[in-house]
Amino acid sequence: MAISIKTPKDIEALRKSNHIVSLALDKAQALIAPGLSLLEIDKACEEVILENGATPAFKGLYGFPNATCISVNDVIIHGIPSDYKLKEGDIVSVDLGAKLNGYFGDSARTFGVGKISEQDKALIACSKDALYDAIEFVRAGMHFKELCAHLENFIKARGFTPLLGFCGHGIGRNAHEEPEIPNYLEGQNPKSGPKIRNGMVFCIEPMICQKDGTPVIAADKWTTRCKDGLNTAHYEHCLAMIDGRAHILSK
Repeated sequence: MAISIKTPKDIEALRKSNHIVSLALDKAQALIAPGLSLLEIDKACEEVILENGATPAFKGLYGFPNATCISVNDVIIHGIPSDYKLKEGDIVSVDLGAKLNGYFGDSARTFGVGKISEQDKALIACSKDALYDAIEFVRAGMHFKELCAHLENFIKARGFTPLLGFCGHGIGRNAHEEPEIPNYLEGQNPKSGPKIRNGMVFCIEPMICQKDGTPVIAADKWTTRCKDGLNTAHYEHCLAMIDGRAHILSK
């Protein structure tokens, strides 16, 4: 499938859906504290999405049961909200989407709950910094694989490793579109495969493990951990290529 090129009208529509996602994540960030349950976070985020005229894009997507993926500590992605109550020292990622007028938004952030360890601070910083470094790095005309290699090098330079088998992605009138954008180079040649062009819209999402990025998927077929069993972090933004540079839509 070819990578679609969005019109300026498409990009503005995607900016609106992504803005709602950012509002929901702001709400989660304001609420997160010891004693708050994951289901309470999920409900609050869904309310923000609905109040802004959108629908929660993840709810029912591929059969996922909730509005948000909420992943605590060693769960890196696709955590299903439960009645688990956050504890001091936990780290929690919230990943959510919104659909408005047929266009999808998608973004994720990882938060500390109260006072967290220095290692977890470094872990979260790696995910966030890798994302923003990639946003500054990317240019129209380069290959997507160059972006993937850059992400991998950044993550490993910090002493961490990317989650394998999962990736960033294109987005538009579908939640997931071409291309796939792993946080590591597949193959040997970064100057191969499709190139980044103006009008492309895609999500970059560094998913960071500590030692072993092999994914381990739970019996619920959603909850994903790293093989090393250690804490993890995840950040994501939706970007549009405009005038050769990446512009953040999910802010």
